[in-house]
Amino acid sequence: MRVAFFGTPAWSVPVLEALPRRHQVVLVVTQPDKPQGRGLRPAPSPVARYASDHGLPLLKPGRLRGNREFLEAFRAASPEVAVTAAYGKVLPKEVLEVPPYGFLNLHPSLLPKYRGPAPVPWALIRGERETGVSIMKTEEGLDTGPLYAVWRTEILPHEDAVALSERLRDKGIELLLEVLERLPHLVPVPQEGEASYAPLLTKEEGRVRFEESAEAIFNRHRGVQPWPGSYFFHGGRRVKALRMRPEPGRGEPGVVQAVDREGVLVGTGEGLLRLLEVQPEGRRPMPAADWARGYGVGPGTRLE
Repeated sequence: MRVAFFGTPAWSVPVLEALPRRHQVVLVVTQPDKPQGRGLRPAPSPVARYASDHGLPLLKPGRLRGNREFLEAFRAASPEVAVTAAYGKVLPKEVLEVPPYGFLNLHPSLLPKYRGPAPVPWALIRGERETGVSIMKTEEGLDTGPLYAVWRTEILPHEDAVALSERLRDKGIELLLEVLERLPHLVPVPQEGEASYAPLLTKEEGRVRFEESAEAIFNRHRGVQPWPGSYFFHGGRRVKALRMRPEPGRGEPGVVQAVDREGVLVGTGEGLLRLLEVQPEGRRPMPAADWARGYGVGPGTRLE
């Protein structure tokens, strides 16, 4: 089929990479170049770099709604279907109506659960045991369209957002290619069940909340990787918590219970949290035990 692809981050690149195996990519659409690095120089998205490197037609519209120039170029490409994977912009009706078979979206959740831009982090933060990936026909609403295919999987005990999102994407690619092969003969089915929303993470979501259970803190830690990451404060300075694990026991939330060679044990709302590796503000990552010795952290020290 003649396929247009809409995507932006590095996570999207393998989806684009898989399409030419069986189909013709007639257009790639991504977000405009954005300032990056210390010099804040405009840099292309990972999808834009891939498209340029492989000679694929590329557009970077700043907006879609009411953009006549983009709409004409999109129509001129004559896609039979379009695929989206973490594009990052809402698609207006006039764009959705261009391909005869519409838009297919690869969404890493069991829709209608976790509609929105950050389904994998929130599934982990909220302690879900199961998740999956959905191939959806895109409508004007936010991830409300009917489903062509769904795959379910257990969330592994120590899987973080990076590993889980990549695993779901890779399975989603398989589903997407299967759907594209049979698309003219498929009828999508409406979503069923209670809907939930997964908004973009804020920096505050990474703060360790010692009043929660150790398990909930660990789940949040898994969900906020790679950004914003987990952090707490000691002596008014931010400390990144790079590695941690929950352990049985009791202690006052936020108060250090013990320091040993393996790390720092801290009380929580339920259970204990062992800090294994941390990074003080302005310093390199270090074992939590070394940090405790160097910064005067011992039993009774309160972390915030």
